[in-house]
Amino acid sequence: MTILFTNIRLVAYVTIFGISAAVLGLAANFAKLFLPNLQHDFTIFSLVVPSLTILVYLLLLQWAQPRLEVTAHFIIGVLWLAMGAWAADIIGYVQCYPLGGESTPTNNGSMSSRTYCYEMKVIEALSWFLFVLLAIYFTIIITLTTRAVVLGRHFAWSEHISQLGWFGELPGYPTEAVYPRPYAGYGGYSQPYPMMQPNVMQNPMGGYVVQQAHGHSVVIQPGVNGQPATISQVPSM
Repeated sequence: MTILFTNIRLVAYVTIFGISAAVLGLAANFAKLFLPNLQHDFTIFSLVVPSLTILVYLLLLQWAQPRLEVTAHFIIGVLWLAMGAWAADIIGYVQCYPLGGESTPTNNGSMSSRTYCYEMKVIEALSWFLFVLLAIYFTIIITLTTRAVVLGRHFAWSEHISQLGWFGELPGYPTEAVYPRPYAGYGGYSQPYPMMQPNVMQNPMGGYVVQQAHGHSVVIQPGVNGQPATISQVPSM
C-alpha cells in the first residue's frame, strides 16, 4: 500500500533535482560573468545552495529515513527561503522590460540589464517555489510518520521511508520484504501488528478483522515499549 507514497516521493525528488539544476545553471552563468570582483556574495551563495541540495538528496536516496528526511527538508528549505528573500532584496520590484537599453557591468564588459533582471527573477521564483514544496513535503512526512507510530510502528522514524503509507493506507506493505523493520525481535516488535489475539483474524486481502461480540465494545490500546497494540472487548453500558 506504500506504492503511491513511493511514486509521490519520486516525483518530488525529480522536481527538486530539476529546479536545483536550473538554478545552479543560472548561478554558474553569474559566476562566469561576475566572480570574483562583482556581486560575489549572492553569486557564491546561489552556487552553494543548489549544489548542496543535489548532494543531500542524492545521499537521501541511499539512506532514506523519515528522521533524516525531515531534518534535510528543514535545513534545505531554510536555505532556499534565504536565497529567495535575498534575490527579492536585490531585484525588488524592478520591472525588467523597460531595461532593454541599459547594461550591467561584468568582469569582461557588460550584459543586458533586462537579461540580468529576468535571470534574477527566475532564481527568485524558483527559490520560493522550492521552499514551498519542501515545506509541504516536510509537513507530509511528519504527518505520515506520526500516523504510522499511532498505528503501531513505534520505530517508524528510523525505518526506511518507503514503509510509510499514504493517507488512507496502512504502512508497511508491500515494501516490507525489501526493507524489513529494524530492531527485529526487540520487545516483540518483529511480530505483525496487531499481534494475533482472540477474536482477531487476518484478512486474506490484507489487514485484520475484529469479531465484535454482541453487546460489547472493542477497545484498542497502544502497545508499550514497542509491544503490539492490544485488543479487548468490554460489555457495553
